[in-house]
Amino acid sequence: MITVYEAGERAKKASKSIMLRTNDEKNSALLLIAKALREHADMIIEENKKDIAVAREKGMKESLVDRLMLDGKRVEALAASVEEITLLPDPVGEVVEEWKRPNGLKIKKVKVPMGVIGIIYEARPNVTVDAAVLCLKSGSSVLLRGGSDAINSNKCLVEVIKKALSETLISPDAVMLCEDTSRESATKMMKMNQYLDVLIPRGGAGLIRSVVENATVPVIETGTGNCHIYVDESADLDMAKEILINAKTQRTGVCNAAETLLVHASVAESFLPVAGKALSEKNCRILGCEKTRAIITAEEATEADFATEFLDLIISVKVVESIDEAISHIEKYSTHHSEAIITEDKEAAEKFFREVNSAAVYHNASTRFTDGGEFGFGAEMGISTQKLHARGPMGLREITSYKYIIEGVGQIR
Repeated sequence: MITVYEAGERAKKASKSIMLRTNDEKNSALLLIAKALREHADMIIEENKKDIAVAREKGMKESLVDRLMLDGKRVEALAASVEEITLLPDPVGEVVEEWKRPNGLKIKKVKVPMGVIGIIYEARPNVTVDAAVLCLKSGSSVLLRGGSDAINSNKCLVEVIKKALSETLISPDAVMLCEDTSRESATKMMKMNQYLDVLIPRGGAGLIRSVVENATVPVIETGTGNCHIYVDESADLDMAKEILINAKTQRTGVCNAAETLLVHASVAESFLPVAGKALSEKNCRILGCEKTRAIITAEEATEADFATEFLDLIISVKVVESIDEAISHIEKYSTHHSEAIITEDKEAAEKFFREVNSAAVYHNASTRFTDGGEFGFGAEMGISTQKLHARGPMGLREITSYKYIIEGVGQIR
């Protein structure tokens, strides 16, 4: 097993082999990766089963096991998403803007690859493929450091990707995996400025906090998802129920799942019994404020509950007196990932859009759409909840940098 430093050094050396490739050459490589994923699907699934067995032995909750699992349908979805990325415009070389100075200098701002991107992530093997192909398409090499829970899956996926790259002009070392899943390897990676140009953490609050607090490599911070659904006084209550059930229960272990339901007091007595019944039918525990518990059966919600990303079939519920109270609650407890208002009042929706300071804000739609694929990016590197450089789902354009190209005719200063 090579060290994280050796993996970083190899990724750095390989970065030129991908940086100089044309869009057609990169797309050809991605199509070979998609083909290889399909051809080796059985092997990938068998290796993934090893990770699933260990996870269940450790008592991992099923919502997180679901995030870890790869089956035939999911491997096919991975291959299809790789193919979708080939259809997207290549950001490298894009002229963002250009202008001419009074002295005759012509200046262009042009998109360029980052160089080497480091990804530290947890038990989601799909990230291995998404991150690798997004980096390749945007002209960068990548150093992947997944968690121990998915190590067999990740090793197999990277082996498949490298085999495909060996048939191209791109060095297989453009995709490197740190097989050492110890905490020490992650800590070392956070300080590998000589090899990494940027570091992106994907995972729980603890991982992200550790990277942000300890990294000397520049970090694009992705965020946990304490997401809210607010049912306004003018909401279509049937629509609200469908959106709520989708946002909370379709996949519970993902960052764009709803964790808190806010309901305007004027519709609480009409909506909460319907919502409570629908949630209970999905085996979802309900933690409610005092007003909620006066209307439906629910456990008492604590202050901590409203600040929790459950990643499970648990939801906190609060009755609010106004849209302003709903917005204040979101401002206090949200991780600024994704929030939704359900309303037929256009002014209320506009107010929500203006005042809710999250990366994605929805009107009459589920928060489950905060996803690179659903936004048309093919895949994503993560959901950024910070405000510098990139925000929301990060696709190809968000993982490039830029440089200025200046043309003159002999100007001196």
